[in-house]
Amino acid sequence: MSEPKLSRLEFQIMEVLWARGDSSIREIQESFPAKKRPAYTTIQTTVYRMEAKDMVKRARKVGNFHIFSASVTRSAAQRRLVDDLLSFFGGRPQPVMAHLVESGNLTLEDVKEAEKTLRRLSHKEKQP
Repeated sequence: MSEPKLSRLEFQIMEVLWARGDSSIREIQESFPAKKRPAYTTIQTTVYRMEAKDMVKRARKVGNFHIFSASVTRSAAQRRLVDDLLSFFGGRPQPVMAHLVESGNLTLEDVKEAEKTLRRLSHKEKQP
């Protein structure tokens, strides 16, 4: 399955499922801040659409409502978001990295972690 492209609301719903685990539509809806809480029917419609796109699945039924679980991992969704962001820059990460450095959102520790990952990936490519 290709990595999913999530809308903002879909991503927020997935965040609830990733953080809390299996949840009902009511539990998902009530996890939103009271001032910005979408209507129950908005969450319901969105979850059903996400189910049709294989992003969530019905885990079980309790009484007259369903419990949903995430079918997509957080890392898969994040990869898609980053890929979409990079596509705005022609696939080049340099402008994004420059912005992160200039805004103070990229620390030396982040760079060291990235270097470790690059070394590990480079080492994997050299092995037969």
